[in-house]
Amino acid sequence: MGALDIPEFPLTSEQSDQLRTLTTSLSAEQALWLSGYFAGLSASTRAIAQAAAEVSPKARVAAAAGLEAPIRTLTILYGSETANCATLGRKLAEAARAAGLAPEVVDMAQYKSRRLKEAQDVLIITSTHGEGDPPQPAAEFFEFVEGRKAPRLPDLRYAVLALGDATYERFCEAGKRLDRRLEELGATRLQPRIDCDVDYDDAAADWTEKVLALLTTEKHEAGNTPLAPARPVPAVSLVRAKPAAAVDKNNPAVAAVTENLVLTGRGSSKETRHVELSLGDSRLDYRPGDALGFVPQNDRAAVESILETLAFPAATPVSLKKGDAPLEAALGRDLEITIATPRFLQHWVELSGAAALKRLTEDAHAEERAAFLGTHHIVDILRRFPVPGIQAQQFVAGLRPLQPRLYSIASSSAALPGEAHLTVATVRYELHGQTRMGVASGYLATRGVPDARIPVYVQSNPLFRLPEDDRPILMIGAGTGVAPYRAFLQEREAHGANGKTWLFFGERHFRTDFLYQTEWQEFLKSGVLTRMNVAFSRDCAQKAYVQHRMLEHARDIYAWLEEGANVYVCGDAARLAPDVHRALVQIVARQGGLEAESAEEYVRTLQRDRRYQRDVY
Repeated sequence: MGALDIPEFPLTSEQSDQLRTLTTSLSAEQALWLSGYFAGLSASTRAIAQAAAEVSPKARVAAAAGLEAPIRTLTILYGSETANCATLGRKLAEAARAAGLAPEVVDMAQYKSRRLKEAQDVLIITSTHGEGDPPQPAAEFFEFVEGRKAPRLPDLRYAVLALGDATYERFCEAGKRLDRRLEELGATRLQPRIDCDVDYDDAAADWTEKVLALLTTEKHEAGNTPLAPARPVPAVSLVRAKPAAAVDKNNPAVAAVTENLVLTGRGSSKETRHVELSLGDSRLDYRPGDALGFVPQNDRAAVESILETLAFPAATPVSLKKGDAPLEAALGRDLEITIATPRFLQHWVELSGAAALKRLTEDAHAEERAAFLGTHHIVDILRRFPVPGIQAQQFVAGLRPLQPRLYSIASSSAALPGEAHLTVATVRYELHGQTRMGVASGYLATRGVPDARIPVYVQSNPLFRLPEDDRPILMIGAGTGVAPYRAFLQEREAHGANGKTWLFFGERHFRTDFLYQTEWQEFLKSGVLTRMNVAFSRDCAQKAYVQHRMLEHARDIYAWLEEGANVYVCGDAARLAPDVHRALVQIVARQGGLEAESAEEYVRTLQRDRRYQRDVY
């Protein structure tokens, strides 16, 4: 069979050459079969195009013009002090790509705010810190969006997933702020904002499924894919499902306690423990800066207090999301039973009808409500406002699931393979005539004895990482906030790193509270730790903290920054973090001869370049 001459055929020269090569090798029967195949394919293609036009007027217009409808850009923005929002952002992007979309995933700290005017579809995931504050790395983005320079955004569509903790009065406020402000700027909400408590997995999965279903359906209807009919979005399986062997908070591994020592000395006003765990064959791997999550159990005394107050038999069956369980077991291992949230308060108002409680739920009494919740655990509310005849299921309906607790890992796997060390401050105090304990720290203090087996998993924290090179590092922390720096120095020692290191550490008393004192001295002696400055606030007439030590060494700190040093801050989010931030800006302003605004921009640049990292809680 001779080659075909098809000058009028709408093929590229490369396609035409390929067709000529093929046809020279075909028999008459093969050519006939291929002719029928292409005829059928042509009919199928026309049918799909007709279906697409029927589904979407946009596609019909595009088809008439011989063009595809334009594809809207999709941006996923996340803002977080920890890795939770970053992890959700990556999962959302994976689900979006699986659904045929092409998202761009950006940390708010890295996002150029001016790009917002050109953005089209934006999915936002943000956490809230303290009483309604945005995550520190995202502060510049919030300032721009909420400021006078923010542009009108009539072409922008958005959806917000807000993460928070319902024990705080201004629950999910950072997400609420962005949601309100984008609407004020003329943007269109793709779907209602979702506010997630600490047990956010299912709510995040539902939000992901709904928003991607909407965007994917629109994409198909616009004729931007070969398949016109909308197909199901596999978001749920991608977000919720895990490989059977994956170790996470829903499927923890088991670690054995090998050491549990009190670090603080006799006479200290606090108790801080050093806990060592053997990871065994769990296959858990971690890097310095990561956290170890573990699933605690509630204090037995707290469980018994609730059972006694409500006069419920321990074996009373209740239904939970994970299945049925005896009430005593549910209160011990499945539900948060200590700190009362505004949600529980509203729930108890509905059951008790107590006027005093109802008053506290009103917006006008927010400060009074916060003070009440800060001084009343759940059992205290049960005692003060009893509900005669209440059923066990009614009671547990107001409780949220018991959540894992995270602790910065205080060891390096390069130095101590198969082990993970924690630095834990035991929370213990008196309230209404009873001794109360923190759920996690109390569990480790009372039940974390050697050989005890504890469910654990690793929470990666890519936002708190050693630099890849040997650049200098400044480490600032107080109390247990020193834990990751022990891991940093162990890691550098194990790899023979030569970069300069400087530690600022603060606690109450030198004699009783100098955590890991001997180890720091050894690091100084070996040169792994270059410099160390300490602040023991109760040992001097006028209290001194780490930020005061920083200001005393302002010239050298600025010199290190100019040399390219990374800055790390770990510890209390309410006091330490903002105090250190202000000191850092003050140092840059004075030593660099800069105005306040320029100094702030200098520090923001450090954050954008990941040279200023925080792990605060």
